[in-house]
Amino acid sequence: MDQPSYIAIEGVIGVGKTTLAALLADRLGAQPQLEEVEENPFLEKFYDDMRGYAFQTQIFFLLSRYRQQTELAQASLFKQKVVSDYIFSKDRIFAYINLNDDELALYERLVKILERDIVKPDVVVYLQASPSVLMERINRRGRPYERNMPQDYIETLNNAYNYFFFHYDDTPLVIANTDSLDLVSNPLHVESLLEVINGHKKGTVYYRGGSK
Repeated sequence: MDQPSYIAIEGVIGVGKTTLAALLADRLGAQPQLEEVEENPFLEKFYDDMRGYAFQTQIFFLLSRYRQQTELAQASLFKQKVVSDYIFSKDRIFAYINLNDDELALYERLVKILERDIVKPDVVVYLQASPSVLMERINRRGRPYERNMPQDYIETLNNAYNYFFFHYDDTPLVIANTDSLDLVSNPLHVESLLEVINGHKKGTVYYRGGSK
């Protein structure tokens, strides 16, 4: 069975994207491509004043993600396996939640130029979780810049992600609800999910593991 060369993990803040990406990269001998979240100098200010710092935060992430994606395009020339903890197209989810109309118009002009160079994953894994579980995980990891994150923002993001992936058809898609998954200490959950990822070639499939 041909394994995907480029797997991307997606989901709302705190769902476990980076954890799963690192675990899969280790198992597959792949290069992990992790989003540069903490490097964004506007992020902590954004959580304190979302309206005041939305545009700066969004543009920094957009350009950071674009730079990583162009590096990924170079790696693909050498057939390097990659596991990423985001997809480039998710940038619009945050833009449409956080930017006003004038900012969105400028953002769209820029993103339409940048996305021409983006390599699509072979398969995307969308990790779902309920808002209460997401908040619990966010609080548990204790990142300082997330300390003031309101739950209604997470609920809004969760709804936006669900809507986005309900209409997503750019690549094969695996949807996994992580409320009952233990991706950290139960290797059987990771292995069974990886089996689904490796075997999925078209459309959307729902992973319903987590009982072992």
